[in-house]
Amino acid sequence: MNLKKTNAARFLDTLKLPYTMSSYEVDEEDLSATHAAASLGVDASCVFKTLVARDDAKRILVACIPAAEEIDLKALAKVANAKRCELVAVKELLGLTGYIRGGCSPLAMKKHFPTFIDESIHQHEKIYVSAGLRGVQLCLSPSVLIEASKAVCEPLVKL
Repeated sequence: MNLKKTNAARFLDTLKLPYTMSSYEVDEEDLSATHAAASLGVDASCVFKTLVARDDAKRILVACIPAAEEIDLKALAKVANAKRCELVAVKELLGLTGYIRGGCSPLAMKKHFPTFIDESIHQHEKIYVSAGLRGVQLCLSPSVLIEASKAVCEPLVKL
């Protein structure tokens, strides 16, 4: 299967970092990362969804957390040295990142934003994140994603 290179894949190429791409059938009624995991036949804990938030100083923040988990916005605010954070509205996503809901990659956004990844990423040999298109995932090692996104790893999910 020959997948068209996405901006996120080309970005990894420029950094000479290894990855593979996988695709799955998109369900417009279910754009969740858990659906992506099920479609790919992998555990939801190794598929990381990308969320975009804004802090009280109006800075944009990117968070990657496991597919089935819920973000702890207080934890995100704490690691970002902010008072509070809230997720940006879906209608703002494309303008801010260049990506749409269900196809938002933490890599190669319109500009680089501070990026935070849930510390559970270290429990996996390989993880999946959106390649920047609905139905296309990048499979890569946690260290590659951390390096490419210049991410900080901290606990980010609700317990």
